[in-house]
Amino acid sequence: MNVEDLDLGDVVYAAHTIVDDGSMPDSEEGEILAVEGSRGVIVMKGYVEEEPDKSVFLVRFEDKELNLGRPIGCWSEDLMLPETVN
Repeated sequence: MNVEDLDLGDVVYAAHTIVDDGSMPDSEEGEILAVEGSRGVIVMKGYVEEEPDKSVFLVRFEDKELNLGRPIGCWSEDLMLPETVN
């Protein structure tokens, strides 16, 4: 399976630590949004209008207490499939 094949409700993991690039409302640029290896669930999938073949995913990652956080916009390279997690 490929990340691009994933859909709503699928479980993914953060491929690396995801940091706010300044585009997240109510966050500080540089704030850690998800730590590498954090488990998340896809809540929406779309694409970039200028690049319709490039998917963007809204993912809610778990925190240390296993609570789902707010949705974070992720590219496919930000995500790992469950079977690739060690």
